[in-house]
Amino acid sequence: MKFLSGLMSTILEFFYAYTGNWGLAIIGLTLVARLALWPLTHKQTKSMRRMQEIQPELTKLQKKYKGNPEKMNKEVMALYKKHGVNPMGGCLPLLLQFPILIALFGVLRAMEYPAGEGVFLWLPDLSLPDPFYILPILTALTTFITQRQMATDPKQSQMMMFMPLMIGWFASRFASGLALYLVTSNIFGILQHLLAGRQPGMKGELVPDENN
Repeated sequence: MKFLSGLMSTILEFFYAYTGNWGLAIIGLTLVARLALWPLTHKQTKSMRRMQEIQPELTKLQKKYKGNPEKMNKEVMALYKKHGVNPMGGCLPLLLQFPILIALFGVLRAMEYPAGEGVFLWLPDLSLPDPFYILPILTALTTFITQRQMATDPKQSQMMMFMPLMIGWFASRFASGLALYLVTSNIFGILQHLLAGRQPGMKGELVPDENN
């Protein structure tokens, strides 16, 4: 973890040396981290999209065999096999991202900006919470959009309302530099999800994927 934190700090300082602005440096660091994680997040996005595609059929099976769990499990596994879907396909990539994200989170949380150098757009000091609550609102909004994109079950709607509000509330108390990272990361993820949807096998008729 120390190696990752040191690497993140070096990249952050690199961007600051070229931009002369810590806000732009944070955005640059966030994009580098997201690009490094692209193969993992792409696999996760692909798996979630495929789960979304078969959700109607899955719901039918759950209703049809509600009183027979053993039969239901058998039919569900057959459905997964038919469409080449791995229900755990989105979990491993997410777990592998955690060390990098935790290191990045730690670096930004501990970041101290020299006097007068923490100014960015409307933010007077990146080490303090956003006084106008713009970043917390954007954090909640982009988190909501991200959850809507990744949801595989309509029953998740209550969680999709609770989580963005909770994260937005935390962001209102975070240093605005950290909130800036969250918003930038969410926007990048939303764009990545939209881009992935344009690729063959990512929407419409499912194409079996042996690597999923």
